Amino acid sequence: MAVVGGGPAGMVLGLLLARGGIDTVVLEKHPDFLRDFRGDTVHASTLTLLDELGLGSAFAALPHRLLEEAEVQLDAGTVRLADLGRSLPGLHRHVALVPQWDFLEMLADAAAAEPHFTLLRSAEVVGLVHDAGRVAGVRWRDYRPPAAEDGAAQPAAAGRSAAGPGPSEHLLAADLVVGCDGRWSAVRAGAGLEPRAFGVPVDVEWFRLPRHPGDPDGGVGRLSGREFMIMIDRGDTWQCGYLIAKGQDEALRAEGLGAFRARLARLQPWLADRLDAAPERLDDVKLLDVRIERLDTWHRDGLLLIGDAAHPMSPVGGVGINLAIQDAVAASRIVGQRMRHSPGPVPEDVLAELQRRRLPPTRLVQAFQRLAHRGVVNRALRGALATSATTLPLPLKLLARFPVLQRIPARFIAIGPRPEHAPSWARRLERLGPR
Repeated sequence: MAVVGGGPAGMVLGLLLARGGIDTVVLEKHPDFLRDFRGDTVHASTLTLLDELGLGSAFAALPHRLLEEAEVQLDAGTVRLADLGRSLPGLHRHVALVPQWDFLEMLADAAAAEPHFTLLRSAEVVGLVHDAGRVAGVRWRDYRPPAAEDGAAQPAAAGRSAAGPGPSEHLLAADLVVGCDGRWSAVRAGAGLEPRAFGVPVDVEWFRLPRHPGDPDGGVGRLSGREFMIMIDRGDTWQCGYLIAKGQDEALRAEGLGAFRARLARLQPWLADRLDAAPERLDDVKLLDVRIERLDTWHRDGLLLIGDAAHPMSPVGGVGINLAIQDAVAASRIVGQRMRHSPGPVPEDVLAELQRRRLPPTRLVQAFQRLAHRGVVNRALRGALATSATTLPLPLKLLARFPVLQRIPARFIAIGPRPEHAPSWARRLERLGPR
């Protein structure tokens, strides 16, 4: 099997399949996993999965923070949205915040111990191989990044389908190609698949600020007037997302760095002591073009797409990574089980079974995100959302007045509407040393 993309979904899928004795090659475009502003949340359901895979101790050794509640700071006070510590079942009653590159390297190290696993780094997929109408592999070349690469830029489509590889290209034949290459999926474009887009009213400007002793722990949401920012605790820094109306990036940059810093100081006054030096320049502020999209069909003969390649998500709730990993686990159980017992090309009805299982939770999560965009985020940016304690929108008012209701968003965010568990053949017992 060829898995395109070494993000969370691709690495989890590669590890699970290799443990099932399926020869699996993961092709990662970059030479390493070091990319700015990737999602750093590892949800409770993923932490449970790591325990099932015997990787709980390896994860615990990574530098990480634990988020046990989600709050939003209003001008009139703080409203708790979700209490994970009191609401979730099992051992993991939190969401972990960990640099994604550390998480991916941990998965890569675990997979490297499996004889059926290969990770190709600096391997850029540039085309799909076809045989009698079915996808039968990929073409890839050694990746050489441009001088000034923009991590948010859309890659070129992997659309070529000539008979043989071009100069400096390599061919990898596969019984199944799985596209895990994200929201700008080159595999999806190469297959001629066009996702259906749902209107999104916002974009996000990502940047970092120093974190000082005495700052709040975990995650912070701040809403005031027409401005809205989220802040993710990464130890010595804050990863910040400042929300803007869709298409307003150019206007914000035209105002200049000083005006942007002034916005932040006005929104979150306790940041003022560090804004003279950060962000150092507007080039350090990266635009995330927020999209909610979904393919009507996630597969073709010989091809499957999962995660953001099949259903790009909004960052609302930070649930995109969790959903993608659960897609990968379900794929290992449904598609991997077929390949273990019947080697060779995977029938398309098996791929359709995977979509049938994962489509309902995807629709539900995206509906929640669209509702949040319309009911909270968009209204906040238009100044139409009152932020006093007595005039909150009804959902926030109910969460504040009846704490038991906080269990609903806690479970929805940290576990998801349909959690998946590792197949029995991929599980490992922890080897614990003497205490």
